[in-house]
Amino acid sequence: MTKAGPFACHKYCPALYKPNEIEALSPVYEREILFRILQGPLGWMLRDIATPDAALARISVAINWLRGNFEKSIPIEELAEMASLSVSAFYRHFKSVTALSPLQFQKRIRLLTARSSLLAGEGNATTIAFGVGYESPNQFSREYARFFGLPPSKDIARFRLR
Repeated sequence: MTKAGPFACHKYCPALYKPNEIEALSPVYEREILFRILQGPLGWMLRDIATPDAALARISVAINWLRGNFEKSIPIEELAEMASLSVSAFYRHFKSVTALSPLQFQKRIRLLTARSSLLAGEGNATTIAFGVGYESPNQFSREYARFFGLPPSKDIARFRLR
């Protein structure tokens, strides 16, 4: 948001207490606030998200799929197809949006979900590892320890002692 953005928001607040002004002025104020946001340093990103054909909007389709289906394996070619991009363009845009490769992104979601499930007592490490999509409990433990600094059992025990 630009420096004028807070002023636009401040102008809008008094109208909230006057019903007759809300109806007449809110469209103008809302338009000004959106204008100020779009003129700000991250306005380009908001425009890209809102533009259906922009690469960012296309990547969001794959990100949403990965968030909802993180336990499933999917080839990068299928993710690129979902986003209507070539594999190389998809990979480049995905990494620019998330700072991770698609595989790293999926792995992070799996590990964070697994940790949350372990903390909630929803099962043991092996059951949860399979539940979040790992094919091997050993691989899960290695990646968990690499990401969180401790193997699952020690990490969860550390939280339970607090």
